Amino acid sequence: MKITRIEAVPYSIPYRKALKFASGEVTVADHVLIRVHTDEGIIGVADTPPRPYTYGETQQSIVAVVERIFAPALTGIDPFARSKVQQVLGRTIGNNTAKGGIDIALWDIIGQATVTPVSTLLGGFTDSMRVSHMLGFASAQELLDEALHMRADYGITTFKLKVGRRPLGLDIEACHVLRAGLGEDVDLYLDANRGWTANEALEVLRQTADVGLSLLEEPCDAKEALSRRRLVDKSPIPVVGDESVPTPGDVSRELLAGGCNAISIKTARSGFTEAQQILGLCEGLGVDVVMGNQIDTQIGTLATVTFGAAFAATTRRAGELSNFLDMSDDLLAEPLVIRDGVIPTRRVPGVGAVIDDDKLDRYRQDKD
Repeated sequence: MKITRIEAVPYSIPYRKALKFASGEVTVADHVLIRVHTDEGIIGVADTPPRPYTYGETQQSIVAVVERIFAPALTGIDPFARSKVQQVLGRTIGNNTAKGGIDIALWDIIGQATVTPVSTLLGGFTDSMRVSHMLGFASAQELLDEALHMRADYGITTFKLKVGRRPLGLDIEACHVLRAGLGEDVDLYLDANRGWTANEALEVLRQTADVGLSLLEEPCDAKEALSRRRLVDKSPIPVVGDESVPTPGDVSRELLAGGCNAISIKTARSGFTEAQQILGLCEGLGVDVVMGNQIDTQIGTLATVTFGAAFAATTRRAGELSNFLDMSDDLLAEPLVIRDGVIPTRRVPGVGAVIDDDKLDRYRQDKD
């Protein structure tokens, strides 16, 4: 089997409700659909989310690097030659989500060709993932109302609160209100998206010591090397690296330097191949992981579920899988369903992301 063509289709679908956080705000999914074609008629599919404030990629840059650099270099290669593909992609610096999307699409081809679900090929640990819901910037009462709605309607009992605001009291109040309103059985953790300094993060931890938080993600910029190391040393809960650890090399550097002691794995930026490498590093070092979210579409969420359900370590915590609910529409032909707080894997060959071509035609941005 050979790769014959790679498509990068820009499309745009509005969100019903914007998600606001310390490093940005998302109001529309201006993503790129990746489709890898083969000479045997099998097509692999993946979704790529531009995040200029995190990785420097835009919708236009993803399309350009795929069409002008990756597609010509990969045409003619066997999709099963994953190490060779990784070597070719590695010749170009950065472009994390573009590389991740191509990798996921190739795994989709491999699953279809072998008539096996990709989650089984990766590890096959279980057939579903528990769901964590991300709560964006809002008043404490609005956050509580949203969390109560997600628990009542979808059975979700794990919540990640986006923090990093000033004055610090806004987020401190939100933590206390959520814990009081949700009870002790709900898992609650924080993500500051580099919005604080290390000292501010320590102060928030001091004032929320009785809340029972489980994780603190990317509290400050990793460039604050000494202060962040002190924060990790003093924190009573794991400090999670996310934006600072997009690649296996970054994961190694931050863990060994003491910049974090837990890792967020995001298939949107690492694909499945590098995500496996990151997971192996974390398991070898005894480091907790959480399956993160790039405010993914249903296509991207399905990829996260596919990877997360494949391994014991990635199922210990709920994955961030529900924010596609805020989108006004999606390209997936068969929508994902959250029931009793979980999303199942698709027990079909490949990843199972079948595209609704009518919707793609409606939302694509490259039409004449």
